[in-house]
Amino acid sequence: LILIGGFVQLLAGFLAFRKYDHLGGAAFLTFSALWSCLMNIGAGHSEGFTAGAAAFLVLNAFLMILASSFNVVLLCMTVAMELLTICFLLFTLENLPLPFEIIMLSIFSIICFYGATASLANSMFGKDLMMMGPPLFTAESSKKDTEGPPPCICPKSHCTSGLRTIADLLNTGAVCGVPTDTVYALAASCRHPQAIEKVYRIKDRPQEKPICIFISNLDQLRAAAPPISPLLWEFMENVYPGGIGCIIKKGEWLKKLGVGAGYSRVGTQDSIMIRVPDLTVLVHLIDMTGPLAITSANPSGEADSTHHDMVISRLGCKLEGVLCDGESDEVVASTVVNCTKIDESGITIVREGCIPAGKVMQIFERVKNR
Repeated sequence: LILIGGFVQLLAGFLAFRKYDHLGGAAFLTFSALWSCLMNIGAGHSEGFTAGAAAFLVLNAFLMILASSFNVVLLCMTVAMELLTICFLLFTLENLPLPFEIIMLSIFSIICFYGATASLANSMFGKDLMMMGPPLFTAESSKKDTEGPPPCICPKSHCTSGLRTIADLLNTGAVCGVPTDTVYALAASCRHPQAIEKVYRIKDRPQEKPICIFISNLDQLRAAAPPISPLLWEFMENVYPGGIGCIIKKGEWLKKLGVGAGYSRVGTQDSIMIRVPDLTVLVHLIDMTGPLAITSANPSGEADSTHHDMVISRLGCKLEGVLCDGESDEVVASTVVNCTKIDESGITIVREGCIPAGKVMQIFERVKNR
């Protein structure tokens, strides 16, 4: 019976840690250690358990204090375990009244049975079917007092209203943090060159580093009728949408694409990197704003932002908004390919990112041979 009790406590502690309930896990593992010690008492080895039980009384008292900030059931269980340990201690001293032992074991059994049943039922049905009781004290109020409002507008990406909010900001010349199919990025409308200039200031980005543009689909590019060879068209059809950006020759066709007044602030004098992202929410945003000037959402020279919280904490005070979409799909930025001389000498990898250079070259060779 003692062995079964110790195993049950050990299993409960493991399950509690799996649910990130560190207090519950620590309590159950501590109780399991006590049950395992009882096996030695049953075998007649009670020497040293007296001192161990006294130490457990002190440890369990600390667990009682922590349990009071969780729920009444956990507090009652730690209190009952404290009294039960006193029973074990009196037993080793051969001074345990039988009625006291029976009462404490009964109380402890009832609390454990109710707590296990309530936890199982509430977890299965996702609601509080059996009450666990409120915490006796909590520090939430002080936490709320210290937390201030976010430094910028931070709507959720799964809400249509949130998408419209960020689109309205971008259309008025704001700079916003947005999710992409790789890492988070700073976005500015290509119709507002002053917003693109602001991106450089926000990131402390060197002026000689060009900014690319994102479009929602290749049909937009076809409508602009750029002077692109059949080989380049087929290559882009094989890599878009996705984490590969193609550098192509710049021209007046960009204005037909919707770049507008930002023409001179994106790309270089002769070339521009264009990418079609493989992220539904960003594609919808681009459809609402037109082409966006895009660069990674991190201070220049620092690591990429892979969660909207990173964007808010690092650059939020300098932005008008951040579209919150949780963890990014990748931990590194896109792969950049120079396609300006694709017909003469092929392509060159400018930056290897989330798509390996070898895979990019395989795609190109397959397209060229075809």
